[in-house]
Amino acid sequence: MKNYGTFEDIEFYKAAREFRKAIYNLIKNLPDEEKFNLSSQMRRAATSLTNNIAEGNGRYHYQESIQFCRQARGSLAELIDDLNICIDEAYLSAEVVNDLKVKAYDINKRLNGYIAYLRKMKAET
Repeated sequence: MKNYGTFEDIEFYKAAREFRKAIYNLIKNLPDEEKFNLSSQMRRAATSLTNNIAEGNGRYHYQESIQFCRQARGSLAELIDDLNICIDEAYLSAEVVNDLKVKAYDINKRLNGYIAYLRKMKAET
C-alpha cells in the first residue's frame, strides 16, 4: 500500500469528497418541505462521511483509524437509505439516485478494503 502524505491523497477520500458534492447538489432539488428534515440529515451524513475519513487518518493508531472508517461507513449507509427515500417519495428519478448508489457502493468497497489493510497492519505490529 502506498504511503500517503495526507488524507487528501487517499483515493477513496477523493471519491467520497466527490460523492459528498453530488449529495449537496442533489439536496438542492429536494422539495421545500424537506429543507429541515431529509435535506438536513443528508447534509450531516455526507459531511460525516468525509470528516470521519479525515479524522481517522489523523489518529495514527490503527484501531482508532478503523473505528473512524466504520463511522464513515455508517454515514454512507445512512445516505444510501436517504437515497432510497428519495426514490420512494418520488423526489428524484430512479436513474439519478441509482447512479449515486453505485458510487456509494464503490466507496463502501474501498472503505472495507482500507479497513482490512488497517487490520492487517495492526496485527503485524
